Amino acid sequence: MAELARLIEIIEPEAAALGFDLVRVKMLASEAGDGDRALQIMAEDPATGQLVIEQCAALSRAVSDKIDALEESGETLIEGAYHLEVSSPGIDRPLTRAKDYAAWTGHEAKISLTEKLEGHRNVRGELLGIDAGIVSIDDKKAGRLDVPLGIIHSAKLILTDALIAATQPINTDGVEDIIEDEEKADD
Repeated sequence: MAELARLIEIIEPEAAALGFDLVRVKMLASEAGDGDRALQIMAEDPATGQLVIEQCAALSRAVSDKIDALEESGETLIEGAYHLEVSSPGIDRPLTRAKDYAAWTGHEAKISLTEKLEGHRNVRGELLGIDAGIVSIDDKKAGRLDVPLGIIHSAKLILTDALIAATQPINTDGVEDIIEDEEKADD
């Protein structure tokens, strides 16, 4: 099994060299149930909060080359078959870093906890901010909860009209110059 901390240690400098911030690294089981796994890398360009296809491809190549070089030198990073997935975090992005909670204050989020806090393991509501490692959220059922970062299992933004309005659109300059070829069916 891959040691996630070691993979992050390898991937983060590759992302930084390209000017990207690493959002999340995760090892996922295949949905097909065939035993294949995916090394999922989520990153963003700090200027846009997103990655376009060319940026995903550049990061994928850099990480793949680095992992290949380390494995050729004898370090086994991931046992067995896997494939690499590099993506942008998207609009309803995961919240994985303290700065994510600060940046998205005022937006709705869903947070799953590793243990119950005031009787709740899952909370959903408006993010009120973060201070000294404590995330404050106005839960729809429980009211204000102060959640230590250390007990957050996972968190993500909820897609709302306000979130869509606040998200910087992807730059589509040049998209009108793309020429699509139609495949012709064999007669």
